[in-house]
Amino acid sequence: MLLVAAYWRTNLTLRQLAPLFGISKSASDRIIDDLGPKLALRPRKRFAPGTVLIVDGTLVPTRDRSVSAPSKNYRYSTNHQVVIDADTQLVVTVGTPLPGNRNDCKAFAGSGAEHACRNHDVIGDGGHTAISAIIPHRHQPGQALPAWKEEYNASHRHVRVRVEHTFARMKTWKILRDCRLRGDGVAIAMSGIARLHNLARTA
Repeated sequence: MLLVAAYWRTNLTLRQLAPLFGISKSASDRIIDDLGPKLALRPRKRFAPGTVLIVDGTLVPTRDRSVSAPSKNYRYSTNHQVVIDADTQLVVTVGTPLPGNRNDCKAFAGSGAEHACRNHDVIGDGGHTAISAIIPHRHQPGQALPAWKEEYNASHRHVRVRVEHTFARMKTWKILRDCRLRGDGVAIAMSGIARLHNLARTA
């Protein structure tokens, strides 16, 4: 488990990492393939009444172009929809990654994250339009928002920023800055890091 965590944290190549553990590159590859999925977060299926969730998408630069696409960060990336509990800031589910050119509205539904949040209040940003999420009021061209809407948006930002703090902590794991893994490797890494993030917050 320490090898997997070290690989995700440092993003060293296996050729660099394996000697630190006194094993071969091929052995380290097998260990990561075997234990990585076992660290993956198990999505929560039940929530206490009144639970409020926050969703947002984040881009993970990914070298496997079969699962990624050019995105607004000008790199081939995957879009990951992450849902947290607004009170505890624990990650409750991570959607299936989609190509990075998908907007958050479509990715929320297509990744399975929306289904995991059904029947609960979900707070999203302006990119989560046309879905069930609670989003801020939009400015109309040439029109200022009424004071009560500005106050609502300020309160919305104050709560929604918690998911941004979660992303900041998760992205200290360097594999989420330039993922070399192929296939579902990026999904396993994101889900595993979400679980380790939860463990760190509850320790």
